[in-house]
Amino acid sequence: MESVFTILHLVMAIINFSRANGTACTLQGEPAYPQIWKDGDIIVGGAFPFHSSWETIDLSYVVMPPPMKCMSLDLRALQLSQTLIFAVEEINNSSSLLPGVSLGYKIYDTCSFEAQGIRMAMALGNGNENSISNEPCTKPAQVQAIIGETYSSVSMAIATSIGPFSIPIISHYATCECLSDKRKYPSFLRTIPSDYYQSRALAEMVKHFGWTWVGAIRRDDDYGNSGMAAFTEIAVQLGICLEYSLPYFRTYSKERVLRIIDQIKISTSRVIVGFLDTWDLENLLHVFFEHNITGYQWVGTEAWIFDPELANLDKYNILQGAIGLAIPKAKVTGLQDFILDVKPLKSVGSGIFPEFWEALFECQYTMQNDSKGLPVCTGKEKLSEVENTFTDMSLMPIFSNVYKGVYAIAHTLHNLLGCKKTCPTKQQPDPLTFLEHLKKVYFKTKEGEEVYFDKNGDPPAKYDIINWQTNEVNQHEFITVGLYDSTLPNHDQLAINMESIVWAQNTNQVPISVCSENCPPGTRKAVQKGKPICCFDCIPCADGEISNMTDSIECEQCSQDYWSNSRKDECVKKDIEYLSYEETMGILLTAVSIIGAFLTMVISIIFFRYKHTPIVKANNSELSFLLLLSLTLCFLCSLTFIGQPSDWSCMLRHTAFGITFVLCISCVLGKTIVVLMAFRATLPGSNVMKWFGPLQQRLSVLVFTLIQVLICVLWLTISPPFPFKNLKTYKEKIILECNLGSTIGFWAVLGYIGFLAFLCFVLAFLARKLPDNFNEAKLITFSMLIFCAVWITFIPAYVSSPGKFTVAVEIFAILASSFGLLFCIFLPKCYIIILKPEKNTKKQMMGKTPVK
Repeated sequence: MESVFTILHLVMAIINFSRANGTACTLQGEPAYPQIWKDGDIIVGGAFPFHSSWETIDLSYVVMPPPMKCMSLDLRALQLSQTLIFAVEEINNSSSLLPGVSLGYKIYDTCSFEAQGIRMAMALGNGNENSISNEPCTKPAQVQAIIGETYSSVSMAIATSIGPFSIPIISHYATCECLSDKRKYPSFLRTIPSDYYQSRALAEMVKHFGWTWVGAIRRDDDYGNSGMAAFTEIAVQLGICLEYSLPYFRTYSKERVLRIIDQIKISTSRVIVGFLDTWDLENLLHVFFEHNITGYQWVGTEAWIFDPELANLDKYNILQGAIGLAIPKAKVTGLQDFILDVKPLKSVGSGIFPEFWEALFECQYTMQNDSKGLPVCTGKEKLSEVENTFTDMSLMPIFSNVYKGVYAIAHTLHNLLGCKKTCPTKQQPDPLTFLEHLKKVYFKTKEGEEVYFDKNGDPPAKYDIINWQTNEVNQHEFITVGLYDSTLPNHDQLAINMESIVWAQNTNQVPISVCSENCPPGTRKAVQKGKPICCFDCIPCADGEISNMTDSIECEQCSQDYWSNSRKDECVKKDIEYLSYEETMGILLTAVSIIGAFLTMVISIIFFRYKHTPIVKANNSELSFLLLLSLTLCFLCSLTFIGQPSDWSCMLRHTAFGITFVLCISCVLGKTIVVLMAFRATLPGSNVMKWFGPLQQRLSVLVFTLIQVLICVLWLTISPPFPFKNLKTYKEKIILECNLGSTIGFWAVLGYIGFLAFLCFVLAFLARKLPDNFNEAKLITFSMLIFCAVWITFIPAYVSSPGKFTVAVEIFAILASSFGLLFCIFLPKCYIIILKPEKNTKKQMMGKTPVK
């Protein structure tokens, strides 16, 4: 019905402007007269909602509808009109601003209705009087600019209808972001910040308090819908989710309101963002109380957060602890006294004065049948004797916006008219020229506040952050707890004193309103399927990954040399592992190596001490001493495998091991061949010993060893071993080991040792039953059996052992095989030398002593 009524009034307005009889214009319908007016050289228009509602009319579409009847006088609008009058009178009395030029005003009642706003705008643009015959329909604008309107929807309607005429509209309270669109509203400006900044400030404030799961109730008009759309857009960027966003208007049916209540009851969020005005919240407070909906943390806009009337109506503390944005406190010297002095309002033309007086003093201005027993107004009533909305000066910041709008018009006129000591002309400037200069105006008020407009016609955004706190007598007080200034750098725009805030239910603890609890460091967020991004599960970071802040979206991979700690919130250096001399295993292996070398040296001393005895001289004592030397080196070369790998240690450990073991096996092989040759030499006619005498034995050891030396030289030349960080075996630690370089070289060294050992084992096995009282071939057979067993088992153990245990296995194989050779070959001889010296004779060696 409202939309139909709006269209009807638009059609009427068009008819008023464009319908002509021949060359003359005839005004159709009921003329619109200003509620307050005063003549002047240049007229300033005003559009204020003196009434907050209107009488609904049933349209028959057969006859012309009667004039609209406005109801519910709003005393706030009277305060705004008084501010406009105050500014005009102050300018007219100024000798420095527009000297010699008087400003007048025409102030209309929009009745808080879009259609009425359009009608009033048209009246301000072209007047109401019937035109004289032959007068053209198009005339110069009646007003230079329009101050108003209060509501965004009405301002949009006025700006749309009056915009083509380039008549500026300066609003003091319309905050809808949509009005910043200069393509749709080219002549609209305002002295109150756009909801774009308010929405951003609200979203940043909600984020600052840690609320990521909030509900919202918005006024179902352009102000609420546009403001909530901007808030939602910014909230998404900041990681805030809306559980619900419910439209509301005070004319909603009871069933529709109950659906809103049910939605709030089933919600889990504890914060409600209210893009509403005072009248909407007045109605909601009663409904919330009826359904016992309390304890919610309200976040409010400047439309209601600083309204004392609403605070007085909140008897049930539903809005207790509310926090929101308010226009910064302002002061206009002399304005309060002027507003409270109603004589100027009575002296000027004022069609609304009787109704205003009756509402102000609750009396009957003129005797009527429906006087309801009210006393007759005497006209001598005093404001000091009453206390109501009109006497409340809490909305001084809004009054200041009206004041600044009037002064912006005056400064622009002053510049355009070329005024200095006096203005050379009083002619009203062209609207388009005036509009372009108005957009660029810059001045300071008498209180020192800067006034200017940006490219969208908006002033800089500054807000006080207001907190509702309950005093000792259970009344709400408005406490400033912070500020928001869009002119500052991003990180400095929002400043809040958290300690001074009192929250819902009169607590000092910040309410918690999240869909899911924050994910602590060491975890990441995983969005729950089918739910907003604010509803998530906390998944622990994988090994080697960390998250070092709350609510991380993903875990970061630690760099190559680092690993995650147990809490997965910090990358720490990986433990470096290698077989060191300080650990138990390293100490034991070192001790065993030294003991082995020491025993070998002791046996060498024994052999040297008894070198002339038959058992030492048997089978070439030179090979025995060379074998003992090589065994000593074998024991000692195992020490090169212990400690932190370096370039030299990696190359030395494998080559030293390979060469010393070949030297050792070559000596054993030489002794085995000597045994075989010695047996052959005892046969009649045999002369084999001349082919394998001491010289040949030395040469054989040298040749066998040189082959291994050649293999090692090629290995070190082509691709030598080098220190290597093994990061694959253990992810949580680094294994320092020697990379073989060329695996072919490594296995060639081992293979050659294995070949000689196998050959020695076969020859010793063949000579094990040779007829001799002391057959060394048996001892060599056992030693080679142990040697081969150790190294055969070494291969799978070496391949499967991880980290430092690989090195330990190799050292163990070296030590075990060395001890096997040492004990099997030399221990029986030492036993005879030390404990059975009677057997250490030539006859005993030759087997000529009878056995007892």
